[in-house]
Amino acid sequence: MLIRMTVRGIALDPITNMPIIILKDVEEKRALPIWVGIFEANAIALELEKIATPRPMTHDLIKNILDGLGATVQQIVVNDLKDNTFFAVIEVNYNGNMVSIDARPSDAIALALRVNAPIFVTEKVVSKAKSMDIADEKEETDRWKEWLENLKPEDFGKYKM
Repeated sequence: MLIRMTVRGIALDPITNMPIIILKDVEEKRALPIWVGIFEANAIALELEKIATPRPMTHDLIKNILDGLGATVQQIVVNDLKDNTFFAVIEVNYNGNMVSIDARPSDAIALALRVNAPIFVTEKVVSKAKSMDIADEKEETDRWKEWLENLKPEDFGKYKM
């Protein structure tokens, strides 16, 4: 089963200071944090904030290529979680054929935002993510859980990348 989600914002992991993309389902009952690199977070933040760059960035280039070929992104799906690594596919319609392209979730999300494509996560990934070990140290795990439980909408502010 697929769960439709939206990008709720970008946060910083309080333990590692790594960016986290926060996906939330449309009913706002479930959230999925995906740790990403600084450059990927920046690409997503640029689009979330609608900041224009003087030249096309990588995800803008991909959008331009798809537009030039007459291909459309139907959806992206975060479809697996193995060894604490998320996997995704970009589903593209090209000349009436569906093409599924393997991608990092951060790249798939950055592209989905640029082309207004829906973002989905499989139920399996949401379930696996809930059981994922967040930290080896109990103290860090407790600190992380406390931080996550106390997140408020205003915490998803603008972060300089």
